[in-house]
Amino acid sequence: MSEIRAASTAGELLKIALPIARTAAETARRMRAEAITDVQTKSTRTDVVTAADKAVERQVIDALRSARPGDGVLGEEYGDTATEPGSSVRWILDPIDGTVNYLYGLPQYAVSLAAEVDGVVQAGVVINAATGDEWTATRGGGAWRDGRRLHCSAPTDLAQSLIGTGFGYDAKRRAHQGAVLARLITQVRDIRRFGAAALDLCAVGEGLLDAYFEKGLNAWDHAAGGLVATEAGATVAGLAGAPPGLDMVVAAPPALFGPLHDLLAELDASGGP
Repeated sequence: MSEIRAASTAGELLKIALPIARTAAETARRMRAEAITDVQTKSTRTDVVTAADKAVERQVIDALRSARPGDGVLGEEYGDTATEPGSSVRWILDPIDGTVNYLYGLPQYAVSLAAEVDGVVQAGVVINAATGDEWTATRGGGAWRDGRRLHCSAPTDLAQSLIGTGFGYDAKRRAHQGAVLARLITQVRDIRRFGAAALDLCAVGEGLLDAYFEKGLNAWDHAAGGLVATEAGATVAGLAGAPPGLDMVVAAPPALFGPLHDLLAELDASGGP
């Protein structure tokens, strides 16, 4: 695929994603009052899923199948549907990223939708469903918010950097993450934990956070937001040359990525359960 064709494909995919994600965000916001009366749990008692998570995911899947019936879809609630022969596109969806925030009415929950081509994310949109704020990116085409091109911050000193993070649902994992954080917090400006990975990654892209890291993120947590951060100039990767994934996602401007990476490795941030 030529560079020009790849950019064109990314733009086409974003045009499909935008109205679908906007409608999904409206559904999530509208359903909140009724959805929080139907709450179930997944991996632990604190890992919740609402009726809206499932309804929004089903709505997006149906819309994608109508627009591009041969594409695959990887969603948080209903899993992976295969890409049919003739298509190289898979959509990656988190219907409500930040479900605990959603449950409590905290205005930090998002619809995250990305499109990957041959395994590489090419387009993504993240919408804060509570506020309507919207971030978009295409590979090679930059990251944007409300018509404004985004650039990550440019700090050079980790000690003066504001770092975002998140925690898993398993108590033993949280204990390990807490121990890492207790040692990290003395070596940075401060820590923020907002509770929605997609929005955290967009915050890095916009410079609202200097950097972000978290263990335990699935593809739907970081696909779209990771592209926003990358296209805004951040480095998004795992530790020791690994791609971003379950073991670790680190997003930081290039000047900060190395020092933060090395400190996280020293603190065994990707270790534990």
